[in-house]
Amino acid sequence: MIEKNVKTDFSAKVSEPVIGAGTFVHPLAAVIGNVILGNNVMVAPAACVRGDEGQPLYVGHETNVQDGVVIHALETELDGKPVEKNLMEVDGKKYAVYVGNRVSLAHQVQIHGPAVVMDDTFVGMKVLVFKSFVGENCVIEPGVILMGVRVADGRYVPAGAVVKTQADADALPVITTEYPLKDMNKGVLHVNKALAKGYLAAAK
Repeated sequence: MIEKNVKTDFSAKVSEPVIGAGTFVHPLAAVIGNVILGNNVMVAPAACVRGDEGQPLYVGHETNVQDGVVIHALETELDGKPVEKNLMEVDGKKYAVYVGNRVSLAHQVQIHGPAVVMDDTFVGMKVLVFKSFVGENCVIEPGVILMGVRVADGRYVPAGAVVKTQADADALPVITTEYPLKDMNKGVLHVNKALAKGYLAAAK
């Protein structure tokens, strides 16, 4: 389902999602309102990308949004004025949620804005990212909670960790050649890009 948002006191503008070339949104997924999906994105069944409260929501090229993923955000406008605390800046533009290029959001991930996940990062199953910034080339292992922190480029977060202080975020381990999940994202990207292409072809 791809549809416009409704007008409210925290969303004065009605927006239609922008869907990039080669992107597949499964009929059982929901993409609503002020959402920008890049090229060659795979949005799997039961995923929800809902830009009707905090907005815009951005998902970059060749990223996959797997089954049960929720991307949503706190309100970024009220009575016509921006709510700056609920916006995050990337490359000079402000977003409620920004997910970069070649990111994998595995099953049942929640990215709740204000939040940023930068390029080439793998986010494992049942992770929650809220009021946080995740750098490039990171691995967030399954079951992690990130709240109010900034994760530097090239770090991994061990499974089940709850990271709520910047000191804990700064102490996260660096990904090395010995780290077993260092190449996890590459295979996941390959599979989901092929699935998007295949489903689009089958729908014609």
